[in-house]
Amino acid sequence: MRRLWGRLTSVNVQKAVWGLDEAGLAHERIDAGGAFGVVSDPAYRALNPNGLVPTLEEDGFVLWESNAILRYLAMTGPALALPEDPRVHAEVDQWLDWQATSFTPAMRDAFWQLYRSPEPDRALIAESLRKTESHAAILDAHLADRDYAVGDRFGIADIALGCAAHRWLNLPAERIERPALRRWYARISARPGAANALGEPIG
Repeated sequence: MRRLWGRLTSVNVQKAVWGLDEAGLAHERIDAGGAFGVVSDPAYRALNPNGLVPTLEEDGFVLWESNAILRYLAMTGPALALPEDPRVHAEVDQWLDWQATSFTPAMRDAFWQLYRSPEPDRALIAESLRKTESHAAILDAHLADRDYAVGDRFGIADIALGCAAHRWLNLPAERIERPALRRWYARISARPGAANALGEPIG
């Protein structure tokens, strides 16, 4: 039995759902977090003491943190296998960490103000968009001469960055056009796993 706890409107849950689909691993997804609650229940906290989503539960094995889940999925079979070259493998880790510590956090205030606040703070939104634009420029430059985030095949770095890019490109705000980022996003978002993970409206 394989369960994934978390709502599909969570960018981190989206990463796990996309990864599971790409790995060809059947699973039951259970809505949790946000309006669904659950994450404060003692039974859930026994699985994930942080009270966050996603949480992967698999035959008694429990794993939380979305990028840790992606790394685990990459070890389960060839579909998402990590590169054998240690330097290329390190590049995958680099982009996973950058997504989690730079790109997604930069847009957090804009997202929360636009979707969660009854009286959005326009100054906070503007500053968040400014910060995110600088990261979008980095990703766009990186993708200028490549089809995938790392190496010559789709992998977990594309999933992590793709979910963040999905949120960024769908925020109701003006953005500087990034042609390489758009081209890459169009390619990876056409995959069946992306349709399952990114099908819900952001918000």
